[in-house]
Amino acid sequence: MDDVSRLPATTLAEEALLGLLLPFWQLVIGAFVLAVVLLSVGRLVRRGPSRMTTALLVTAAAIAGFTVVGVLLES
Repeated sequence: MDDVSRLPATTLAEEALLGLLLPFWQLVIGAFVLAVVLLSVGRLVRRGPSRMTTALLVTAAAIAGFTVVGVLLES
């Protein structure tokens, strides 16, 4: 019977530990995403204006598509 009373405390401790680590992993993932975006933007700039125009159009279409999907899923 004593073992049963310890289980919730262990679960709470594990959740607290994950809660402390979660912001760290978000920062690591965010740093990798930022690095990849900066590298790809640099490469796009070196390729010239025609590639930049295409990239902007594709990005605009993706943003519009995600917005439409988000609105449709919300209702």
